[in-house]
Amino acid sequence: MRRNLTTPLRRRLRADPMAAFDRLPAPARAWAHQAVLPWSAASVARIWARALAETGSPQAALDRLHLAEARTLAREPSLSAKT
Repeated sequence: MRRNLTTPLRRRLRADPMAAFDRLPAPARAWAHQAVLPWSAASVARIWARALAETGSPQAALDRLHLAEARTLAREPSLSAKT
């Protein structure tokens, strides 16, 4: 019996999460390492880049990451009990 092993659809390439983490700027990597929630490197990079473009300040970008985590924790009561 033939299975659907051949398909004209392209396979989805899986990104290397460790390589994405390594590409983060050092302050963003340090923040992600100590974060309460398991943030993806893509999420951290997106927040970091947007904050840096708006303010130009790495400290403001770190503040924005802290704010994003606080908002996420505030939305989920079961998560805020763990802190």
